[in-house]
Amino acid sequence: MNTQQQHLDSKKSCAHDFQVSCGNCRLNSICLPFSLEARDVDELDRIIQRSKPLQKGHHLYREGDGFQSVYAVRAGTLKAYQTTDDGREQVTGFYFPGEIVGMDGISKNVHASSAKALETAAVCEIPFASLERLSATMPQLQRHFFQLMSREITEDQQLITLLSKSSADERVAALIVSVSARNARRKLSATQFRLSMSRVDIGNYLGLTVETVSRVFSRMQKMDVLRVDNKEIEILDLDALQRLAEGA
Repeated sequence: MNTQQQHLDSKKSCAHDFQVSCGNCRLNSICLPFSLEARDVDELDRIIQRSKPLQKGHHLYREGDGFQSVYAVRAGTLKAYQTTDDGREQVTGFYFPGEIVGMDGISKNVHASSAKALETAAVCEIPFASLERLSATMPQLQRHFFQLMSREITEDQQLITLLSKSSADERVAALIVSVSARNARRKLSATQFRLSMSRVDIGNYLGLTVETVSRVFSRMQKMDVLRVDNKEIEILDLDALQRLAEGA
């Protein structure tokens, strides 16, 4: 195989290839409702805009920007955050491949938070006006996005409960269990993965100091629940981790 052909093949297999379509995307079973017919997927594909990869540290949108689209994460991880009155950053969520970000702007037509890439990321932009028109002819698509919004509301409520009642160990364990479950949904390993977010972001999100987050990880290693190597995580005892998350 010549060098040019290898380059072409590598582009085809790259997770950041922005020429991918809904029909051949490996995440379509997560992003899209199962009941969509092939012709409906083609219709949806026509309204989706795919751009070049979003580089680490670059914003997808900023708090206060006008709302025009929602975004499906195709590769990489993004964090959402709001800016407090005194100018500090408050992390409000992490978004992984197959998940939708940007729905915070639907109610007031203005984004209530900012979204930034934690690593090189690829997204599919879905203009909301086009999505609304398409949903009118595809009830299953409309229902799917209602379900996504419901999931986001539920997760927000769970976070509020987590931050108000749980110990540091429970908070960190709950986050790792969440990442594990989201990996499993993408048919990736539920027990071995890389956390793309920093300890600072984890602490910010969970309402903990960086030092506390590090101590919790060290404790879980000593308990043989996790193996931690910088950002690489291996869950050694998922049942024990779930019990920690539940405060059992």
